[in-house]
Amino acid sequence: MNDCDKQGLLRCKIALLCLMAAVVCPMCAAAQHNVTLRGQTVNCANKEVGLYTYSDQLSQQEVLLDEAMIDSSQVFELKTYINYPMLVFVQIENYSQSFFIEPGHTYNIYIPRFDWNMDEQRNVYLDPEALTLEFMNVPPTELNLQVGRLDEFVDSFVQANRYYLDNRFRPQSRYFDSLTAAVDARFPLSDNEFFNRYKTYTLAQMAYQMRFVSRGKTIARYITDKPILYYDDSYMSLFFSLFENSISKGTDRVPLRRIVSWVDHCDSERLLDSIGLDPLLRNEQVRELAALQAMKEAYYNPAYRRDNVACMVERIGAETKFPDHRTLAQNLLLSFRKLERGFEVPDFELQDVDKNLVSLDSFRGKWVYLSFVRVGDPNSLSEIRTLAHFRDSVYSRSSNVEFVTIVCDREFQKMYHFLKNSPHGNRYRWTWLHFGGNFKLLEHFGVVSYPTFLLINPEGQLHYSVTPPPASGILLHGPWEPRTTQEAPTGTPFYLQH
Repeated sequence: MNDCDKQGLLRCKIALLCLMAAVVCPMCAAAQHNVTLRGQTVNCANKEVGLYTYSDQLSQQEVLLDEAMIDSSQVFELKTYINYPMLVFVQIENYSQSFFIEPGHTYNIYIPRFDWNMDEQRNVYLDPEALTLEFMNVPPTELNLQVGRLDEFVDSFVQANRYYLDNRFRPQSRYFDSLTAAVDARFPLSDNEFFNRYKTYTLAQMAYQMRFVSRGKTIARYITDKPILYYDDSYMSLFFSLFENSISKGTDRVPLRRIVSWVDHCDSERLLDSIGLDPLLRNEQVRELAALQAMKEAYYNPAYRRDNVACMVERIGAETKFPDHRTLAQNLLLSFRKLERGFEVPDFELQDVDKNLVSLDSFRGKWVYLSFVRVGDPNSLSEIRTLAHFRDSVYSRSSNVEFVTIVCDREFQKMYHFLKNSPHGNRYRWTWLHFGGNFKLLEHFGVVSYPTFLLINPEGQLHYSVTPPPASGILLHGPWEPRTTQEAPTGTPFYLQH
């Protein structure tokens, strides 16, 4: 074959590959989503809307599926790909609403007029306000409508018969039997298997929590010798309800001190073997999942050291033979490390009072005492005055510390007038930035009330899991002050602060 023939054959191959790519690429693009949400709003133009779900029901790490900017005509579109019905939530700023989506469905939603400024009158994290959503042109058999009708029916029955279903009085099982019969009559088996499971596991969880059915019988009926439905929200809710605090606070056969000891030594083998003495935990897969749940509880239990709990979760994830548990362990570790000491703080860029952009990285190499405030909030003002009182002494003793305050009032002008036009604005001589509607930034740093403080070390990591406020006295002798090492009488180094 001469060179011309070779070149001709090469061109044919390239043309064939291009033709295949032209056919395959549209198919790949089409396969990227099988759920579409089309939204129409009233007063949301130029706001960012996100579609989120949870990575799993144990760690509940939020996962962004899609996001879009609501355009000037007040419409948006979100798309995602799922394999099974899933609980998701639409979020705009710090308001959200949850619902179920199913593969292959298109949803048309309408968001009526909404008061976006209500968070300046009350804390919407402690007293939340749901984002109002209306589904348009949905059939009566749509999953969310079925779930809503079931929940409303159950709630009304419980409310009407609360005296006979409340453990504070004398609950009677025949009333719960009547509820089960009424639900079965009103909601017979559906073509939607997800709804059938939702009904079954919701009633099972209610019966257990109301103490009409024992834990052992519930586990035997719904958990033992049955596959674990990691993807099903109602099943996992029942599972975690059944094993809540069943290990982390000690068991009948294994006292708390032994469990704490094995966690301290990161001995996952002994922990799993010991809790396996419980007949309800003899199944290896169930036992391991319950142990991961117990470690999540232990992380927030003062009887355990958090770093040891994290080590145990890491060990279980590394040694498990169940892929779902490896993923759960990784997600759980991420949830532990978020905003914990040593957490790497991401950079951000915000406007100062003169509308110059300032980045957090510009302070790298210094200690940054970061505060999130609202200039109209009395608690914030009190701490701001304390910062102003100590500012000169802190700066004179340490050249490697920087105060940075982020104002979270919605209007930029509030910060401007506070600093430029108020009688004492010239006292607050440090870096002031406006959050600029960046609610993701507030969510990332866990800001749910004002004021909130974070201390970032020169390497860009959090120095405390919970940073003390100025009124605590941290500014008298902060960790940014130089330390000198002297020889203690025993020969052991110790440190003095100046």
